[in-house]
Amino acid sequence: MNRFRSRPPRPGGGRVRAPFVLAVPALLAVAFLLMPLVGVLARTEWGQLGDHLSSPGVTEALKLSLVVSFWTLGLSLLLGVPLAWLLARVPFPGKALVRSLVLLPMVLPPTVGGVALLLGFGRRGLLGPWLEDTFGVVLPFHTSGAVVAATFVSMPFLVISLEGAIAGLRPSYEETAASLGASPARVFRTVTLPMVAPGLAAGAALTWARALGEFGATITFAGNLPGTTQTLPLQVYLLLQDSPEAATSVSLLLLAIAMAVLVALRGRWTGGGGAAGGDRGRRSVGGGVDDGGVEGALGGADAGAGADAVRGSLADADAVRGSLAGAARGAGAGGVRGAGVDALRGAGGDVVREPGAGGVGGAGVDVVREPGAGGVGGAGADALRGAGGDVVREPGTGGVSGARGDALRGQGADPGRGRPVVDGLAEVPESGGSWALHADVTGFTRLVLDAEPGTTIAVVGPNGAGKTTLLRALLGLTPRAHAALRLGDADVTALAPHRRGVAWVPQDGALFPHLTALGNTAYGLRAQGVPRAEARRAAQAWLDRLGVGHLAHRRPAQLSGGQAGRVALARALAARPRLLLLDEPLAALDQTTRAHVRHTLRGHLDGFGGVCLIVTHDPVEAVSLADRVLVLDDGRAVQDAPPAEVTRHPRSPWVARMLGRNAWPGAVASDGTLALAGGGRLVVADPLDAGVRALAVIAPEAVSVHREKPAGSPRNVWAGTVREITTAGSRLRVLVTSPDAPDLVAEITPAAAAELALADGAAVWTSVKATEVSVVPL
Repeated sequence: MNRFRSRPPRPGGGRVRAPFVLAVPALLAVAFLLMPLVGVLARTEWGQLGDHLSSPGVTEALKLSLVVSFWTLGLSLLLGVPLAWLLARVPFPGKALVRSLVLLPMVLPPTVGGVALLLGFGRRGLLGPWLEDTFGVVLPFHTSGAVVAATFVSMPFLVISLEGAIAGLRPSYEETAASLGASPARVFRTVTLPMVAPGLAAGAALTWARALGEFGATITFAGNLPGTTQTLPLQVYLLLQDSPEAATSVSLLLLAIAMAVLVALRGRWTGGGGAAGGDRGRRSVGGGVDDGGVEGALGGADAGAGADAVRGSLADADAVRGSLAGAARGAGAGGVRGAGVDALRGAGGDVVREPGAGGVGGAGVDVVREPGAGGVGGAGADALRGAGGDVVREPGTGGVSGARGDALRGQGADPGRGRPVVDGLAEVPESGGSWALHADVTGFTRLVLDAEPGTTIAVVGPNGAGKTTLLRALLGLTPRAHAALRLGDADVTALAPHRRGVAWVPQDGALFPHLTALGNTAYGLRAQGVPRAEARRAAQAWLDRLGVGHLAHRRPAQLSGGQAGRVALARALAARPRLLLLDEPLAALDQTTRAHVRHTLRGHLDGFGGVCLIVTHDPVEAVSLADRVLVLDDGRAVQDAPPAEVTRHPRSPWVARMLGRNAWPGAVASDGTLALAGGGRLVVADPLDAGVRALAVIAPEAVSVHREKPAGSPRNVWAGTVREITTAGSRLRVLVTSPDAPDLVAEITPAAAAELALADGAAVWTSVKATEVSVVPL
């Protein structure tokens, strides 16, 4: 029967063969290392092995070696673990020198180390007389001296191994624990040490084995007194003179112990180290649908809820476009065109009409918001059908902007308590109270932020804009920025992160891999002194509320991306924070799970008495969860306004592009046109004063594409070349480059693209009416 073994692919597809000039020296090196071991095995008197190892001198030396090695291990743990943490986590002057001192005993000849110990701790050394006069301690020729000598040469193995493990552990775990209220000592004890346990075990094993085999420093510093300092290696040295066969047997014992330690460490400990141990509980975050199941609750809602799917709702909040039939059910008119976000508002059951149109988009069709159904600024979900025909729904309500209040109260809020009961899940006791936010941030991120209790602020901006730096400044975790922070009536600026009452959910969630979902969720409460049973009950209630209660006893490695995200949110909310910081909490989730978690989170934020900041790149999240959108660029606030205002009048090219629009910065010329920063001029219907810096925003739907130069009303016409064609729902987005204008994106139907015979490289003309250009002063 043929057996096949899969091999990793190698360059060239063949088996790697070692060059002759490398193979021969390598084999000689292996033989050189193996020969002494073979010699010990060959010269061992196997018949007398038991007698040799059970002789009184050997057993006494073995017992003393075990005592010395275990005391050495304990002293190394006591001193080496804090030193390893300091070297891995704290920058300080002279750090390189301290690390060199740690490594020195590993390269120093042991006898030289013994001499150095004598000069430092001997009876005539620097500290020896003081130790003897003050404590009556004399280290040389005493068992304690053997412990000191063994610690000097073996502790570096522990420090180096553990330092590497801690350095490989992502700081987000420890920072998240601190944000949940855990003191530095508690973080070190309950998070750091468990997560670097493999590195700690490896270092401890190597330290113990090295201490067991120490010879040179011990005999030089502590002497060779039977029963006092004569350890097993010293016994081998003496036996070589009187009984070489017994010395060989004892050497075999030490060899076996050393090999056993190495075999135990192989792969199991040294292969992973602290970094692997820390990340072992981390899954790739792409998440599938939770096995708890959300398909029935969602029914495929929010499919493709990125910038493309929300075109016509978020990308054009001024005119919620809907050119296809069915945007207003049974309308046959093509949707909700021209209905601004605010124009779609209505109380439960009210009829909302576009003034003067007799309906929505001039179709004469009423858009009715059913009681408790939510919507875009109060509009029903079906009114959100965009130009591509895609419907953006929120699970259950379909709400997007402004839905956190009225829309969710229709879900089953408890008016007596003011706590929403979302999706019929259990109520969770709230911490009570309300805390306004005032923050004056300086450093890389520079802004003043004020928010009333219950406010949710979405923080958006390009990479490197300072979004995460802002959150870390509020936590007190970064030297790049400083925040003078007031929560309610309390100034928490001078408080350590664990005393601020600021909970943080980092981008990766940072679930502690050694704790279950229940243990993770209860962590903040336990750190705040809540009794174990009470903390676990509250944690279970939060997990139930987010739909993952049945997974309470699973570890993070056993959770999908969506489940882990919900557990991370439950952990932050259960800690009863005064300020909640979420750094792209839903970014790792698939679209279906993201919609469900977003809907559930919005319900919890509705009853939250503090302020919540959410960093996001998703326009759906920004509009559906936030009361305000804070736009950052290069550490400064570019815009801070309600979502509807930001979508109507974006003051940042990045935000406009995030919403799917063309954004061209420039300056107003004397003739009223906009001189574009990328070259060319743009005619606008409502020009600003000359010299004003402005941003021209053009919806892709407003761009017309032609194969011949158009004639007629368009005042902005450019020749260009098609560079890319992509799908956006049921429509196509065409990227056109031109020497006379910046890159321009047009959105057309597939039928129009086929009629124009568009393809990459095709020569086209594009046109934009002046009335379709929105100009925002910067």
